Amino acid sequence: MTTAPDRRSRLLLAFCAAAVAFAAVDTYVVVLALPDMMAAVSIPVDELQRAAPIVSGFLLGYVAMLPLIGRIADLRGQVPVLAASLVVFAVGSLVTTISYDLTTMVIGRFLQGAGGGGLVPATMALVAALYPVEDRGVPLGIVSGVQEIGSVIGPLFGAVVLAFGSWRTIFAINLAVGVLLAVAVRALWRAESPADSSAPRPRPDLLGGLLAVALLGALFVAFVQPVELKRDLTYGQLFIPYVDGGSRWVTPIGLITAAAAVLLLARCLFAKRPLVDLRGWYRSARDADLVGAALLALALAGVVLAFASADPEQAVFNPKGGWFLLGSAIAAAAFVLHLVRADAPIVPRAALAAVPAWGSLAVSFLIGWALIAALVDIPLFARTTTFRDSQLGAALVLLRFLVALPVGAVVGGYLVRRLPAGVITAIGMVLASGGFLWMAQWDATSLDGFASNVPLVLGGLGFGLALAPVNAAMLSTTAHDTHGLASALVVVARMVGMLVGISVLTTWGLHRLHVEHVADPDLGLTDLAIVQEHSVFTGAAAAALLAGVVALLLFRRAPTRGLDTSEVLRTGG
Repeated sequence: MTTAPDRRSRLLLAFCAAAVAFAAVDTYVVVLALPDMMAAVSIPVDELQRAAPIVSGFLLGYVAMLPLIGRIADLRGQVPVLAASLVVFAVGSLVTTISYDLTTMVIGRFLQGAGGGGLVPATMALVAALYPVEDRGVPLGIVSGVQEIGSVIGPLFGAVVLAFGSWRTIFAINLAVGVLLAVAVRALWRAESPADSSAPRPRPDLLGGLLAVALLGALFVAFVQPVELKRDLTYGQLFIPYVDGGSRWVTPIGLITAAAAVLLLARCLFAKRPLVDLRGWYRSARDADLVGAALLALALAGVVLAFASADPEQAVFNPKGGWFLLGSAIAAAAFVLHLVRADAPIVPRAALAAVPAWGSLAVSFLIGWALIAALVDIPLFARTTTFRDSQLGAALVLLRFLVALPVGAVVGGYLVRRLPAGVITAIGMVLASGGFLWMAQWDATSLDGFASNVPLVLGGLGFGLALAPVNAAMLSTTAHDTHGLASALVVVARMVGMLVGISVLTTWGLHRLHVEHVADPDLGLTDLAIVQEHSVFTGAAAAALLAGVVALLLFRRAPTRGLDTSEVLRTGG
C-alpha cells in the first residue's frame, strides 16, 4: 500500500506544480508581447498571419512532443524528466530572448512548448506515484487548477513586465525561473533517493561545463551582435562573413559557435560521465518507440497547423488546412498500423483498453472544446459591449471565471474520495453548460450588473470540478508504468479539443451572424457581434453537456475512490 508522502516529497510536488503553472503562464504571455515580437523580426502589424508560427510553434512543441515525453517519464522516472523538461524550457527561453529573425524565434518557442508540455504528464504521474488512488484527488485538482489559471496570469504577467522592460525581458525571466526550478527539483529528488545518500556522488563534468559555457557565450554574441564589439577594430572582425552576402553563421563567431556545439555534443556522446547523458536519453527515447512517437507527432502536428494557424474570421482552418489534415490522417493511419505490428509501441496495446481510460480522452476533448469558448469569447463579448476601449477591463471579466476554476479543481479533487468520477464530472459540466446558456442571454448592458458574475463563477467552478475526476479516471484504470503517457494523452485530447473547438464554434457564430444580417439588414455591428457570441456560448453549452453525459456513461467502472496501489516514486534516470 502506498503511504502518504513525507514533507520532502510534498515540497517536491509543490515545486513541480509551480513549474506547471509557470509553463502555463508562458502559453498566454505572447498575447500582449506579440506586436513587439513581430516588430523585432520585421513583420508589419497589418500582416498578423505571418506571425502565426510564433504561436503555432509553441503549440506544436507542446502537443506533438507530449506523448513521447510522457512515455519517457514512465521508463526513466518522473523527476528526471521534469528536470530535463525545465532545462529544455529554459533553453527555449534563451533562444527566444536573443532571437534575431522569425526562424530562430519559432525554434525558441517550439523548445519552450516541448519543455513546458513535458512538465504536465510527468507531474501527473508523480502524483500517482506518491499518492494512493483514494488520496490523489486533491493534488490532481491543484495541478489541474494551476495549469488552467495561466490563461489569465500570462497576459497580466506580460503587461507588468512590458511596463518596465521589453518583450525580451519576459523570456529572460522565463530563463531564470526555469533554471532555478530545475535546480530545485533536481536537488530535492537527489535528497529523496536513499541510493544517493549512501553512495558517493559522481564528480561533475568540468570539461563539459566549460564547453557549455563557451557555447552559450558564443551563441549570445552571434545572435545579439553587440554594437560595441562590432565597432571595435579588432573584435569587429568576428562578425565579417567569409563570403560576400553570407549569413552570420559563416562569420568567425558563427564558426566558433558551431565548433563549440560540435565539441559539446561529442563530449556528451562519448564521455564516461557527461554533462548531459545523451546516450541514456536516446536509449530511453528508443525504448519509448521513436517511430511510433514520430507518427503520432505528425498526426497531431497536422491538426495543430490546420487549426492553430487558421483565421477563424475566414474559415474553420487555414487555406492549406485540408492538406495538413490529409497528412494528419495518413500519419494517423500509419500510427495505427504501427501499433498493431510493433513489439513495444509507444501506446501499449492494452494501455487504454479500460472504458474509463479511453473515455477520459473523449471527455477531455469535449471539455477543451467548451473551455476555449470561455477563454476567448468572454473577453471578446466584454470588448464588444461594456469595455470597448479597455483590454484590461475585458481581462478582468474573464478573471471572475478563472478565479473560480482552481477553486472548483480543488473541490473536485476532494470529492473524488467520496463520489464517482462520472458523477462529479457530470455535475461540473451541467454547471458549465448552465453558465454558458445564461451568457447566451446577455445583452449589451448585462456586464454592468452584478448578476453577470453568477454565470461566470458557475462556469469556472464547473470546469474546475471536472478536471481532477477526468485525470483520476485515467490514472486509476491504467498501469503504473503508463501513467506518464496516459496523463500526456489526456492533455493532448484537451488541447486538440480547444484547437478544433475555437475554429468550429467561431465559424458557427459567424454563420449565425450572416443569417441574422440577411434576415434583418438594419441590425447594427454591436447587435450582430452579440448574435455571434450568443451562438458560440450556446454551442459551448452543448459541448459541455455532452461531456457530462459521456462521463456518466464511461466512468462508471473507474475505481477512483478506494483502491490501494503499490506505486512508489521511481528514481531511475
